[in-house]
Amino acid sequence: MNRSAPRPVGELLLNAVPLLEDRLLVERLRRRWSTLVGAEVARRAQPQALTNGCLHVVVDNSPWLHELTLRGPELTTRLHAETPAIRSLRFSLGAATVEDAPPPARSAPRAPRLTDDDSRAIDAAAAAISDPALAQSARRLMARAWGAAPRGQER
Repeated sequence: MNRSAPRPVGELLLNAVPLLEDRLLVERLRRRWSTLVGAEVARRAQPQALTNGCLHVVVDNSPWLHELTLRGPELTTRLHAETPAIRSLRFSLGAATVEDAPPPARSAPRAPRLTDDDSRAIDAAAAAISDPALAQSARRLMARAWGAAPRGQER
């Protein structure tokens, strides 16, 4: 059996999934986009895909689309110097579809702190409900609403 020298995993992945190389390149560009094109341009335009050396950039409004189209040759030269795989730019109007990190999870709302008098008033109000499950649900709802009411207001 003919064994070859070990190969890096990244190289194997790129051989197995040919389109992965362009996607990885675009992801690297997204991370450095602001430093490559400037903060003002980065706020208005985002790289989306690289196809056959053409970087597709989505711009969020028409005036910036016009501006970037005029600055295209300069930006192409700058990006090509950093990343030789980029040979041309194509700008289009649209919303950037960059996958952002998921929003931070919200902590569960705290149960309101009720005084003993508040709890007795809620229990008395729920006692008038004959169905035990419905009475329990009413207690929970009243406890939340009671705890959310600003102190000093009539309940």
